[in-house]
Amino acid sequence: MTTFLNRLYAAGTLLAAICMILIAVLTLVQILGRLFGVMVIDAGEIAGYAMAGSIFFALAHTLRTGGHIRVNLLLTRLKGRTRQVFEFVCLAVALVLAGMFAIFSVKMTMDSYAFNDVSTGMMPVPLWIPQLTMALGSILFVIALIHELVAMLRGEQPGYIAAERAEGFSE
Repeated sequence: MTTFLNRLYAAGTLLAAICMILIAVLTLVQILGRLFGVMVIDAGEIAGYAMAGSIFFALAHTLRTGGHIRVNLLLTRLKGRTRQVFEFVCLAVALVLAGMFAIFSVKMTMDSYAFNDVSTGMMPVPLWIPQLTMALGSILFVIALIHELVAMLRGEQPGYIAAERAEGFSE
């Protein structure tokens, strides 16, 4: 199961990378367009959508590999069972908040689809398309948080702690 989930997180990272490539290509096209006097319609808006996609698709993998910034001043001073309890509570709170965000992102995406919401730029983009990247990325993040909580309940070390220790960032 962990192998499947890690592949799922890697797929999210691949989608994030594709979004970042799209941002670079759109920026380059805008620059070249200006040089040749051609206006590229809504490239900035689409690049903004791609940026949101790159952020949300990368959340799960970034969590698992210890890439999120954690303020663990208190946690590093705790030892043994006390630290595990605090770590679990932090993950549980993160899961509740991320779960709420995922639910509302999915609802917003569904509403945008149902009401045929479109962007206000020169090129009307159905808003459910960029919102879908946020909804899917946040769902993937929730799955990663559940994965970490289950690992802790099984007595295993969460992936982000293992990654931090391997990098020398944690006690």
